[in-house]
Amino acid sequence: MMKALKALFDRSGDDPHTPHSVELAAAALLIELGRADYESDADEQKVIIEAIRQGSGLEDGELESLVASAQESAERATSLYEYTSLINAQYSMDEKLALIEALWRVAAADGDIHRYEDHLIRRIADLLYVPHSDFIRAKLEVLGT
Repeated sequence: MMKALKALFDRSGDDPHTPHSVELAAAALLIELGRADYESDADEQKVIIEAIRQGSGLEDGELESLVASAQESAERATSLYEYTSLINAQYSMDEKLALIEALWRVAAADGDIHRYEDHLIRRIADLLYVPHSDFIRAKLEVLGT
């Protein structure tokens, strides 16, 4: 699964003015999930950063820049569609599943999956056309059940 997540971050959009557009989209979704329960948790932040680091392979300086850009983007966003449409246009189902699994890891990082986090992951999975059975399978895999 991590190989597929890395592939998700490795690809860049077709727009030469936004070389990290896909990385930014995936990172913004992870950050948006971290804010879904209205609580800032250090464990969730560590999981978000680690998912972006493992997926992108960026050095610390570039990683910090991407995270800052993703945070700004998430704050300005009016819908998830701007991120999910980019991902849908370019990624395989395996890569989408890797992102859903990373989202579940962020949600579970604080030991409690809040109902808002569950709902947000469900919405993202629906927008990415991830079958419900795969959505549940990813959740159970992360929870270890």
